[in-house]
Amino acid sequence: MEPEKLRMRIGIEAQRVFRKEKHGMDFVAIELIRHLQKLDTENQFYIFINEGKDRTCIEETENFKIVVFDAAYLVWEQLLLPQKVKEYKLDVLHCTSNTAPLFLSVPLVVTIHDLIYFENYPLFQSGYTSYQRFGNMYRRWLVYRLVGKAMRIITVSNFERDNFKDHFAQLDMQKLKTVYNGVSDHFKPTHSEKQLTAVKERYALPDQFVFFMGNTDPKKNSFNTILGFLKASAQLPESCKLIVADFNTDQQALLVREKEWIKYGDRIQSIGYVLNTDMSALLGLAEALLYTSRRESFGLPIIEAMASGLPVITSTTSSMPEIAGKAAIQVDPENNEEIAKALVNLLTNIELRKELIHLGIERAKEFKWMLSAQKTLAIYKECE
Repeated sequence: MEPEKLRMRIGIEAQRVFRKEKHGMDFVAIELIRHLQKLDTENQFYIFINEGKDRTCIEETENFKIVVFDAAYLVWEQLLLPQKVKEYKLDVLHCTSNTAPLFLSVPLVVTIHDLIYFENYPLFQSGYTSYQRFGNMYRRWLVYRLVGKAMRIITVSNFERDNFKDHFAQLDMQKLKTVYNGVSDHFKPTHSEKQLTAVKERYALPDQFVFFMGNTDPKKNSFNTILGFLKASAQLPESCKLIVADFNTDQQALLVREKEWIKYGDRIQSIGYVLNTDMSALLGLAEALLYTSRRESFGLPIIEAMASGLPVITSTTSSMPEIAGKAAIQVDPENNEEIAKALVNLLTNIELRKELIHLGIERAKEFKWMLSAQKTLAIYKECE
């Protein structure tokens, strides 16, 4: 009788997923873990997470143990995580959010979502906070070293995969894999009136609005996007507002110099952080999503909006054409006049809206978290 094959002992770093205000990479890690739990009952998994207030986003199952330990970011990653790898006698460690320990006793799989910190403007362009600059410098220093050490590197678009060729000429491309993100189940075209009303009241949303997920990172292109909406406002109903998920005083200080702000600035409304569980209903209430970033490695909100039945205006740059396909209007993010023209066209052309909604729903179906989990599990097995 053949002896039973030993299961792999797989570690997954998900350091920030218990924090209350999560961001894109956190949701990618959460969905990967949830779908691996559905997919794999044979291997033993250890999920390493820093202390946080939201402990409900992932639950333990028979072969998925959650290991929580608290420390400052660098100490947690570079000192304590390698100790946990040894303690739990892992066969492989997967770090999910761009960085990883430099010194490990086991094969490393690392997801590097983007290489933006190797481009000049994140380090030197105005608009970045000191914390953001330090983070970019740290990633730039660390990733340069990790690329040679990792057994497998996962990235999230073919655009970003091609970037590796430009920045790491000696890299063995066989160890670099593209694994697309997926769409979470709660992003869908229809919601109950009760849910829509609750979200509308929670964020004090107007009856008619365009949604923009801006933030303080200059790559999000907040100035040009908001100015594009302001320039479109003359041809839009007075009731139509721009809802911005994050809009700080520095951004507003730049816009008040524009003549369009004097006329239409009262149509801009900031609502702060939006819970991911509320996002699909919010998208269902909106007229369009403006996702006109300068630079994205994937652009998860593009397919989330499409799955929610919302037409999208996005950029012609970086990964966004790859992800949106023909299911969105694409504009030059540096041209606020072009953003304005596209917005007016989308909001006044009923047939165009219907076509983009249909194309978007079909496009979003191509991005599945279970497929992402299957590809990732296959990568773990390559490290045996």
